[in-house]
Amino acid sequence: MVEDYLSDREQEEALRRWWQENWRWILGGIALGLALLAAWYYWQHYKTQQAHQASAMFAEYQAAGADEAAAQSALDRLIAEHPKSAYTAHARLDQAKKHVDAQRYDEAAAQLRAVADTSKDDELAWIARLRLARVLIQQGKHDEVLSLLKPEKAGAFAARVREVRGDALFAKGDTEGARAEYAAALAANPDAQTDRQLLEMKLQQVGEGAQSSAPTAAAAVE
Repeated sequence: MVEDYLSDREQEEALRRWWQENWRWILGGIALGLALLAAWYYWQHYKTQQAHQASAMFAEYQAAGADEAAAQSALDRLIAEHPKSAYTAHARLDQAKKHVDAQRYDEAAAQLRAVADTSKDDELAWIARLRLARVLIQQGKHDEVLSLLKPEKAGAFAARVREVRGDALFAKGDTEGARAEYAAALAANPDAQTDRQLLEMKLQQVGEGAQSSAPTAAAAVE
């Protein structure tokens, strides 16, 4: 190394020149690093604060119980201040259930569609789509169900999507299409959270006999 042949004075002078040439870059890098670190800590604090606020509003929504006005007020605040929070999505799902129980299907559909369209949680979004599809079937909007539920995009929800599509087709009067969807639901995913016995009953209802449905179920298991 060249430094090994330099005297202490020469090394000190070389270090001084290097510092004069580079001090701005060094201090700038340190300042930038500190700024980024401060911004990261601020963002983490902000997210934690926002989560606590959303949690508190969700608790207010739950505390409202059967008081529709209070529940709607709490939900409106959640939507306005934390539109993409998981707490808001869960409150919307709960509110949709209340609307369904009261047979207010348009209001239920609006809440479910909002979750399906805005949730950052893919699983939660698919739960909302499936519940929305049930509401649309109740409203007689069978073709909208078929447009909403795309099995090729459903991943682990493919079996449940196939089943609901079958329900929509059956309600529409398309027994052949319903039969195909129910059979596909049985074969789509043997580990899916579907009621296989109910699916096989639906398959029989649309004309698939017990003897012919058994191989389909066996094939799904294999």
